[in-house]
Amino acid sequence: MAYHEPVLLKESIEGLEIVPDGIYLDLTFGGGGHSAAILERLGDDGLLIAFDQDADSAKNAIADPRFRLVGANFRFFPAWLTFLGLEKVDGILADLGLSSHQIDRPEKGFSHKYDGPLDMRMNKGLDLTAADILNEWSEGELVSIFSKYGEIRNSKTLAAEIAKGRKSRPLKMSAELVELVDPIIRGPRNRYLSQFFQALRIAVNREMQALEEALGSTAEHLKTGGRLSVISYHSLEDRMVKNFIRAGNASGRIQKDEYGVPMTPFKKINNKPITPAEEEIERNPRSRSAKLRIAERI
Repeated sequence: MAYHEPVLLKESIEGLEIVPDGIYLDLTFGGGGHSAAILERLGDDGLLIAFDQDADSAKNAIADPRFRLVGANFRFFPAWLTFLGLEKVDGILADLGLSSHQIDRPEKGFSHKYDGPLDMRMNKGLDLTAADILNEWSEGELVSIFSKYGEIRNSKTLAAEIAKGRKSRPLKMSAELVELVDPIIRGPRNRYLSQFFQALRIAVNREMQALEEALGSTAEHLKTGGRLSVISYHSLEDRMVKNFIRAGNASGRIQKDEYGVPMTPFKKINNKPITPAEEEIERNPRSRSAKLRIAERI
């Protein structure tokens, strides 16, 4: 099985409008599919810097003098640009989805379809695991992450069931967690469990905080005319990306200068998000929820 099939590859790369001698960032390297496509369009003087906090991604590093892989969370890309003596770049790409490699490895604990330890850390250097959250966080804190990050309607019932279940024994494996919550699932089972596991994963990896921090740095580090190409997979991510493109901040509220002129750092390239064609969805069902938004620095 391939490490990961890049989603919306043609659309996201074309959206960058790559210049051969430009400097580009791939904030989510993963299997390297998007990076390889960027390198194909770069000339000898071009440069691509990719980021991935998952140590497994290093196995996919591309042997090319125009390529550098940084083993760090993308929220730190400004510091790495400074370290490399760079300030502004010509384009930034991010595919915010989990790779097939991460989903299909039970020991990582990302999927409810496999039995594995309740870990969910993208970076094994993090202290917090999903088991820590489930066993140690208060019922109120659990309600908060389930409703906010999973948009689960019966979050209070779910949190209460977990609080009750962990009293008899600590939760350690994904199968026992699924068995515990099965009786209180409302609506389509797979969708419910996917949202539940999503909420845990987001909390463990502080994904929304990292995304807000990274997006908040893009305007400062993109050259005028530089492109931002972001693929998101759930409404929380897409809403934040949309707001940053619209207003340059997570709230989406446009600030105005003293003359009442709107101050926004980006111009939208596509008013509506680009979604995969049916052919791509048939080939790669995990692309179904993908949404691509492209913007240009003004």
